[in-house]
Amino acid sequence: QVHLVESGGGSVQTGGSLRLSCAASGYGYSNYVMAWFRQAPGKEREGVAALLSDGNTRYAAAVSGRFTISKGDAKNTVYLQMNTLKPEDTAMYYCAADSRNTRYLSPFVYNHWGQGTQVTVSS
Repeated sequence: QVHLVESGGGSVQTGGSLRLSCAASGYGYSNYVMAWFRQAPGKEREGVAALLSDGNTRYAAAVSGRFTISKGDAKNTVYLQMNTLKPEDTAMYYCAADSRNTRYLSPFVYNHWGQGTQVTVSS
């Protein structure tokens, strides 16, 4: 079982930055795909960024160039650096993990989820 805990959410103004953290624990996750998703009220959960087991990354078009997903030195933490934030980035952000290497930004692929951390961007 993989356990994921997010932190780092908060409220910022347009143009600001936040760094989200996802701490993973459990068994067997070291080669998993790690990803960030977000869900705004009344909207479907959408993929934001994914970090593949080989170190490659995938980004949603809406965040490409502004967000960066990376793994910490301790290897059990994944970060999402979010720069130039916009009001439309406001959502609950979730960390996810799975062993399958496919459809990296689809929420239906992931079996392990954190509880989420709220990000609010005001204009």
